[in-house]
Amino acid sequence: MARVNIGPNAFGYPMPMSIVGTTREGKPNFMAAAWVSRVNASPPMFAVAVGRSHATAEAITEQKTFSINFPGTDLIPATDYCGLVSGKRVDKSGLFEVFYGRLETAPMIVACPCCLECRLIDTVELPSNDLFIGEIVAAYIEEKFLTEGDPDPRLMAPFLLTMPDNRYWSLGEEVGRAWGDGRGYKK
Repeated sequence: MARVNIGPNAFGYPMPMSIVGTTREGKPNFMAAAWVSRVNASPPMFAVAVGRSHATAEAITEQKTFSINFPGTDLIPATDYCGLVSGKRVDKSGLFEVFYGRLETAPMIVACPCCLECRLIDTVELPSNDLFIGEIVAAYIEEKFLTEGDPDPRLMAPFLLTMPDNRYWSLGEEVGRAWGDGRGYKK
């Protein structure tokens, strides 16, 4: 079967949606972000790529803290709104009920099933974005989203983004077990 080159920007692979929380001008600010990933095991670190001109990038650079909040599908309209309007022009501080953990400038969203509180460790300057790498200071989840003590994605109802079609997708069913299903596989 032949492969077709669809161009470097036509990546349709799903990315987890999140809402990045920062403090800007003394108030909570939020931005929708799908370019997020765990990047280190110990200590645990997450990275988020943010356009350098965004209010969120400025706030992370200034405060050296941020949160990564993983919304459920019930928060799609609010999440999308956070990506449609700039924190430089719109005060987003009243959009969500927030709470704080150990860091005083990393607002987290009560309505999000899972929230990561991060301290900035490093910034990688890319051509148009900054990749902010944060050490996870604490991870918060409501007990109702745990199964046998572990976060349960079926209960959290996360959603994914595909680009360039700009569509949101719900998470599907479990299809295998990591670090197990490949045992004994050999061609």
